[in-house]
Amino acid sequence: MDALLVKEYRAGIVESTHYGHICIVNDQGEVYASAGDPHFVTFTRSAAKPLQAIPGIRAGIADYYGLTEEEIAIMAASHLAEPRHIEVLESIQRKIGVEEEQMVCAPTYPLSEDSKEHTIREQGRKRRLYHNCSGKHLGVLGYSRMRHNPEETYAEPDHPAQREILDVIAMMSGMEAERIGLGTDGCGFPVFALPLSAMANAYVKLACPDLIPDEPTRTAVRTITAAMNHYPAMVGGTRRVDTFILQDPNIVAKGGFKGVYCFGLKKERLGIALKILDGSEEEWGWVVESILQQIGYDNRRLLEGLRSEFTKDIYNDAGRKVGHAETVFTLERSR
Repeated sequence: MDALLVKEYRAGIVESTHYGHICIVNDQGEVYASAGDPHFVTFTRSAAKPLQAIPGIRAGIADYYGLTEEEIAIMAASHLAEPRHIEVLESIQRKIGVEEEQMVCAPTYPLSEDSKEHTIREQGRKRRLYHNCSGKHLGVLGYSRMRHNPEETYAEPDHPAQREILDVIAMMSGMEAERIGLGTDGCGFPVFALPLSAMANAYVKLACPDLIPDEPTRTAVRTITAAMNHYPAMVGGTRRVDTFILQDPNIVAKGGFKGVYCFGLKKERLGIALKILDGSEEEWGWVVESILQQIGYDNRRLLEGLRSEFTKDIYNDAGRKVGHAETVFTLERSR
């Protein structure tokens, strides 16, 4: 059954509700707590990006191209194409020696409103580098070039890099590759349909790489997650939930389009995956804060910061407070 996660009020009247599912697993891959269906199947979307970066990093592309931690972090990003993002992306492009037109993601304007406005004002054009998945694309293109694999088909499911990514998703999630549903993501890459419990299992391994039996994969995960924690602004950007909570070195986190959010807690050895069924992202900060509060997370500064940065107060276009939101779910502990 769907769980009611959030209610939004205007003038004391419920205006909208947001249903969804939450799954928390422990380091044995067992469901620790949940709301709704912990095994609800949905697409990973961009929450898979830290996992999709593993094959290339594991194979040594960082040393091969001389990549910095910022450049590794943006390979796991859904960036806003803010100025520093573009500087880092252009640096990767130069190092691996590919043309922007080789990326299959569509040319777009920046997701950052300030960057978009500046681009239009300066009569700039849409660019593939502005696409929020461009770091991921450059990473797989660079890996394909290093391996001397075809570059023109790097995004196709049967490409060697994509087959390797699927195997990594299977290993990290604890599922057989044949049981993972495949679709096409908005950027043109394969996207994976998994139970939330499997996504959470992958994230507890991202947070606790000692759970990964394969040493090269374990090392790659440590490299990727350290870069994400050291350069959280590369993973998202201004006022993004990812960027905010990755400032806590105890958390590995990444959101995905259509309401998917995943994070792992290192000290607590827990993996968490959630899905807002209506596809909204506005509720992520509220739901994440409530989850952390309910499990007794001890970083009070982070919890207070989430409440402040992602306020539950609702304002109209002129900045007047006109309503509020409430998280209304209660996590059920598994026996």
